[in-house]
Amino acid sequence: MNAMSTVDPATSPAPASLSPSNPLAVPSALPYELPPFADITLEHCREALLAGMAGQRAEVAALLADPAEPTFENTVVALERSGQLLGRAEAVFWNLSSSMSSDRLREIEREVAPLSAAHSDALRLDPALFARIDDVHAGRHQAGLDEEAVRLVERYHLDFVLAGAGLDDAGRDQLRELNQRLSALSTTFGQNLVVATEAAAVLVTDEAELDGLSPAEVQAAAGAAAERGHEGGYLLTLVLPSGQPAMAKLRNRELRRRLHEASLTRASAGEHDNGPIAAELAHLRAVRARLLGFDTHADLIAADQTAQTSAAVDELLGALVPPAMANAKAEAEVLAEVAAADGVELAPWDWSFYSERVRAERYAVDSAALRPWFELDRVLVDGVFRAAELLYGLTFTPRPDLQGYHPDVRVWEVFADGRPVGLYLGDFYAREGKRGGAWMSSFVHQSGLLGTGPVVFNCLNVTRGAAGQPTLLTLDEVTTLFHEFGHALHGLSSAVTYPRFSGTSVPRDFVEFPSQVNEMWALWPEVLAHYARHVETGEPLAQETVEAIEAAALWGEGFATVEYLGATLLDQAWHRIGPETEVTDPQAFEARALAEAGVAFDLVPPRYRTTYFQHVFAGGYSAGYYSYIWSEVLDADTVEWFKENGGLRRENGDVFRDRLLSRGGSVDPLGAFAAVRGRPADTAPLLRRRGLASAA
Repeated sequence: MNAMSTVDPATSPAPASLSPSNPLAVPSALPYELPPFADITLEHCREALLAGMAGQRAEVAALLADPAEPTFENTVVALERSGQLLGRAEAVFWNLSSSMSSDRLREIEREVAPLSAAHSDALRLDPALFARIDDVHAGRHQAGLDEEAVRLVERYHLDFVLAGAGLDDAGRDQLRELNQRLSALSTTFGQNLVVATEAAAVLVTDEAELDGLSPAEVQAAAGAAAERGHEGGYLLTLVLPSGQPAMAKLRNRELRRRLHEASLTRASAGEHDNGPIAAELAHLRAVRARLLGFDTHADLIAADQTAQTSAAVDELLGALVPPAMANAKAEAEVLAEVAAADGVELAPWDWSFYSERVRAERYAVDSAALRPWFELDRVLVDGVFRAAELLYGLTFTPRPDLQGYHPDVRVWEVFADGRPVGLYLGDFYAREGKRGGAWMSSFVHQSGLLGTGPVVFNCLNVTRGAAGQPTLLTLDEVTTLFHEFGHALHGLSSAVTYPRFSGTSVPRDFVEFPSQVNEMWALWPEVLAHYARHVETGEPLAQETVEAIEAAALWGEGFATVEYLGATLLDQAWHRIGPETEVTDPQAFEARALAEAGVAFDLVPPRYRTTYFQHVFAGGYSAGYYSYIWSEVLDADTVEWFKENGGLRRENGDVFRDRLLSRGGSVDPLGAFAAVRGRPADTAPLLRRRGLASAA
């Protein structure tokens, strides 16, 4: 090997050593290495991040100085073991940035994000390091490695190739500059969105305008207003998607309009305008993709997914657009007739309100009236946890002695048939400084190599019940809790050797599949009967109500599919531009993209518009938002497999866990699916589920 390394510990942002008094300096002594949140400050995080980057560069420099020939152990395994201080610091800091943002945290984020991008480039663009990996890759089949080890070598090699390791010196320099700028822009986009979403909350001064909301919801709005200094007022805060839950209930049409417009225009003007930032991100991603040998950023992303090509993505999305639009327009005709009876010409802010009326009148389902049957703790413990116990033998023991990162966070220890597995943390309530949406992440990843068990958590953004009152969920929020817990199960079930493959470390267009499957248990009779009991009387949810919910399942699928496709195709449009394209008017680009994709429908805005499309401009889903529907193909087919084999049976859970959930990224994802289903995926179940069978 004659390649010269570019990893230089002397150029790192801080010394590799860290004060022993920093709680992140060594692995936590708490169970499962749960971070000692009570002792960790933001300054500790900053120091550990900087020292962690320096430390990992020093570790890699030592690896490169080894005169021995490159082997799996002294190169790939050594990389897997490196950077543990950095990993601890990143797990705490970046998760706090999503759930407990503050002015100081955002300052550190702006400082550290470009340093983190530079650190990643220093490793993946190092020619000497890539030369060692390339040597191990060339001899992987002759080295006596097991299947997981071979896959790890191949994964590292592909990571480095897609990161630009094969570029010449000039190309690597250009790539570093691009990555620095992209990191800074993505950070700014996310921070703008948090601030703009909080600023866009709708203040109401007259309680009468809240007609339609429950007393608990009115109290919650009053509490939110008081927290922001608006004593005597009522504040309707925004969730991340375009559609706001209150719009289905508010009888005041003008307030519905205000809420709708606040949602769709957030972060689109003034100091926190994300439009120009999104346009620059898309342009620079296009430049980077071309530098790496791909036509577009979408092509670059697809190459590392199960889809493999943009053409495969287009084939699926193209088949869905015509029937979805037809369904949405048919729904619009029904809603227009209902609205006309009120003397109203149907507008976008009327859709969910009249859709709920149709659901209640046609299917006898009043979504708001269902909330007393869905109390948060009961849904979680007697529903979500109960299904996991019946399927996988998992039990959850509260650990009030263990502290989360915020007083809202609760901790459970997880056991599998009595064997300790890891920890599950739940952070369910909306609050200032917490980004919108719902997600799962990890503080510690399972790994046989490092001897660690999983510490995973779920974040939701449900409205806390007023003082002394229970927190009641909508049916959609119940589904979301089951969904996010499906991600948690992926992490908790992990049984891999190498941390690179742990839990949800799978392609983006596969990661949503297990979580979507877990949604099926929300209405499974044995599970539903256990948790859906009236919060005051204990009365079970009536069977006729359950049947009505199931009968109404297809109502609204036209809207839901078009709303989703609008966002997905907008994501694809932004990431199909070439480096020669610079968008000067993001809103015009968005309108043109939706029209050209065939999903421009004024009554159904995309689930996310450009300026608040966090998934793709401040998250990991750029050119990958299609993954939800791609994963749903696998999900719908797997749901049929469960039903064909008796549903909620331990035997089925064992197969799904052992052949798929536990394997993480250590096997080919579609191979893991086939190991469960017995064949490749079929799209027909998805088309039936969404009422799109005519597309088949």
